[in-house]
Amino acid sequence: MTTNIPELFGSNVFNDAAMKEHLPKDVYKQLKKTIEAGEALNVDMANAVAHAMKDWAVEKGCTHYTHWFQPMTGITAEKHDSFISPVGGGSIIMEFSGKELIKGEPDASSFPNGGLRATFEARGYTAWDPTSYAFIKDKCLCIPTAFFSYSGEALDKKTPLLRSMDVLNKQAMRILKVFGNDDGVRRVFTTMGPEQEYFLIDRELFKKRPDLVYTGRTLFGAAAPKGQEMDDHYFGAIKPHVQEFMSDLNEELWKVGILAKTEHNEVAPAQHELAPVFETTNIATDHNQLTMEIMKRTAQKHGMELLLHEKPFAGVNGSGKHNNWSMATDTGVNLLEPGETPAENAQFLLFLVATIKAVAKYQELIRVSVASAGNDHRLGANEAPPAIVSIFLGDELTAILDAIKNDKEYEGHEKTVIKLGSTVLPKFPIDTTDRNRTSPFAFTGNKFELRSVGSTASIAGPNTAINAAVAEVLEDFADRLEKAADVNEELTIIIKETLNEYGNIIFNGNGYDDSWVEEAKKRGLANLKTLVDAMPSYLDEKCVNLFTKYGVYTKSEMESRYDIKLETYWKTLNIEALTMVDMVKHGITAAVIDAENELSEVLTKKKTLGFDVEGTMEYNLLDNISKDATCMAKRLSSLEDALLKVADIEGTYEIAKGYKEIVIPAMNELRLVVDELETLVPEKFWPYPSYGALLYSVV
Repeated sequence: MTTNIPELFGSNVFNDAAMKEHLPKDVYKQLKKTIEAGEALNVDMANAVAHAMKDWAVEKGCTHYTHWFQPMTGITAEKHDSFISPVGGGSIIMEFSGKELIKGEPDASSFPNGGLRATFEARGYTAWDPTSYAFIKDKCLCIPTAFFSYSGEALDKKTPLLRSMDVLNKQAMRILKVFGNDDGVRRVFTTMGPEQEYFLIDRELFKKRPDLVYTGRTLFGAAAPKGQEMDDHYFGAIKPHVQEFMSDLNEELWKVGILAKTEHNEVAPAQHELAPVFETTNIATDHNQLTMEIMKRTAQKHGMELLLHEKPFAGVNGSGKHNNWSMATDTGVNLLEPGETPAENAQFLLFLVATIKAVAKYQELIRVSVASAGNDHRLGANEAPPAIVSIFLGDELTAILDAIKNDKEYEGHEKTVIKLGSTVLPKFPIDTTDRNRTSPFAFTGNKFELRSVGSTASIAGPNTAINAAVAEVLEDFADRLEKAADVNEELTIIIKETLNEYGNIIFNGNGYDDSWVEEAKKRGLANLKTLVDAMPSYLDEKCVNLFTKYGVYTKSEMESRYDIKLETYWKTLNIEALTMVDMVKHGITAAVIDAENELSEVLTKKKTLGFDVEGTMEYNLLDNISKDATCMAKRLSSLEDALLKVADIEGTYEIAKGYKEIVIPAMNELRLVVDELETLVPEKFWPYPSYGALLYSVV
């Protein structure tokens, strides 16, 4: 690994330093305006940028370029074109035009589109996002882009996210102006630092597990003798092989400008985490997608497979992606930083209660934004927050808000009746309260941590929802404050009203406690346990109005995403069910028969020698295996019948519901008996690596 990290960092990124070096001064200034203020870039300027970008990339060994985008597959997409252009006489030159930089044309009908495009309507476009730097990957210049159809519908995850950031910026700037804190501020961004959890296992063992290869998770597997019960893996010494991978990964991430910061062992055996430094949300989204790709590729170089599924192993913790969300100005001020002066405190409290109201009002939308087949296995288990959306603020901040709401003395560091703008508000330093790992949406000093996001998910969806919801509330607050005769008085009223109407979402207790389910029900909070339970909320009038009035999504774009989410859900389950059938028929059945044959031969020999075999170890073991084998055959048949039943169902939601109610129970029943068989059949016959082998394979 190189020792010159500052020189390495961003070396494969056409970042500000590279632009300054390679672009003419006037072009550089215009491009900076485009990036910082959203000003248009004319064709001549685009040509100059493209030429400089091409020269820089070719100097670094690139032969191709691609418009790198994020379709609704959940992963990234790219189509490579070479810089080669013929000049006659069998010669070529390396060219790249402004037109090629700004716009590309991939097929729009071959990606998930939820009915927005027919198969024969193939034309789609990618458009350069100049706010996210171009980078080099595999000798290819990658240009981050948005992806949309011929008729203008967003077919990706980035376009709605950028729209939502624009909307929030507009309303947040109005609030800053009310407080007189907009001097020099041109833009408000949402910021993000997504922590990424993952598992590492031996690649050769991975290839022997069809379920991991096809679905990313183990569909069968008896528990290993040791799991995570000793709590000895979390923050433990990193194994040498894993450390070599992490060091290599850091170098690869730093080359493309990804601010990889923290690495450690997670709770489950073979589980780890990587956390980056905060960035603006659109860039953080790009970087997280790139991180997942580089992680997997780097692991394979080290003979390992990196698993990103939310629940690759039953019985131990699954993996999430903690979505650390905040708002900040382009001058570097975090709007969720409490501050030390009354004005700063008042502004902080307004942004805080705006977020509380937004999450409370659109709790179902937040839940939908993190829903997936994989995350259904994880949410509510003892490693992830429950499906019920609530907000953790901690005792001190809750007490401050209660004092404002009830016109009572705050009996904290400073005993005072809190009246905004007249009496000094108590200081609220960072980290005065504990972190609540059971809370889906926890305030952690100067940001909110949405802990519900699944490890495979793009963070674009959840942040688009949060941005839009908070923007709506800020617009309402700004309307009232701009008209108010007394801003401080109106601010106090706003905070009181918000806490009275939406304060029920604040919960500082144990989200895993059974009593919380009943308590949440009394508070009117939704308990949407699965994706199928959550999805109808997405097309509620309230959610449709939120997105469409700000142009974050059109109604047709929302309907397409509704269909895509449901279709992805049932197709995922269909692949899992078919994989289970295949593993039982072509692997496990033969193993069971081999075990039965060996035991039968032993018993026959004993009988021949005159031994009474009834009640012997071999007899009882054969009896148990045979009974489980008969049960397995029946449950396999039940699963196949379940798949036939759902094949006759029509309607995207109805099909998804059928898989939830018919196929999943059949899958669970089959798994129970197969996992029991694994504990009975000798290891030499069992066709697939065990949990013990998988979880403890990397040393």
